[in-house]
Amino acid sequence: MKSTIALLCAAVLMSVLVAGCGQTGPLYMPTPPAKPAPSATPLPAQPVPSNNASTPAPNK
Repeated sequence: MKSTIALLCAAVLMSVLVAGCGQTGPLYMPTPPAKPAPSATPLPAQPVPSNNASTPAPNK
């Protein structure tokens, strides 16, 4: 009787080990995401205001 239970437990254990996590196919490491290429064109310069509203008027 004990050998039958041991054989049944071994069969269940083997079936669980064979089933694994359900991943099919070969295992692999995913490739890391590609780094973005550096920008070839520089950013445009900030526009200079044409009026002098940001500077205070001179004192007389």
